[in-house]
Amino acid sequence: MIKHFEENTKGTDYIVGDIHGCFYLLKEKLIEVGFNEKTDRLFSVGDLVDRGPDSISCYKWLDKSWFHAVRGNHEQIPIEYIHGTWPADNYISNGGSWFLGLTEDEQLAFVDMFESLPIVITVDTKFGKVGIIHADCPVHDWNELNDSLHNNKYAIEYCIWGRVRINDNDDTPIDNIWRVYHGHSIVEDREQYGNVHFIDTGAFHTQKLTLVEITDD
Repeated sequence: MIKHFEENTKGTDYIVGDIHGCFYLLKEKLIEVGFNEKTDRLFSVGDLVDRGPDSISCYKWLDKSWFHAVRGNHEQIPIEYIHGTWPADNYISNGGSWFLGLTEDEQLAFVDMFESLPIVITVDTKFGKVGIIHADCPVHDWNELNDSLHNNKYAIEYCIWGRVRINDNDDTPIDNIWRVYHGHSIVEDREQYGNVHFIDTGAFHTQKLTLVEITDD
């Protein structure tokens, strides 16, 4: 559920907000920053698919050795759809027409890929550990997160769907982590609450995709 990455000593680490099938915007951003596939790494806060024009390309990106994503709610929805716990009409209204148009084998291949995504990513940096969770963090102390994910049946759902911190404008920092990044909740520009950063700028309807260096101020 938690995937850890050592510090990148050869290049730069970047993190991108919710892509939602707008991979053409991501390509533009990587060109802007001069992304080097041999030395740099790109981390995603999830929601790679649905709503945008090219969700199906997510498999090409997840196959890249330098691209790493956590599971967002729009990766979770097709998982639940396949298991019969998410209605097709609701999935269509949330941008899932592309998925329902696939063959059953193709759908299962995508679901296998989405189920393999971690709920949490941690990245070592020269300033300290950075955490990446799609929606919200269920604990106030990062050292308690692993136990929470394994022992609290609601913790994973909280990571994928939660909006408590941003709805409450909660500036309380999360202990024992230098910085945490979330997507999920659309913001006009990057917003910070304590040591938590929200970077989903609604690319699928604003055409504004946020890409930042993982340690950038």
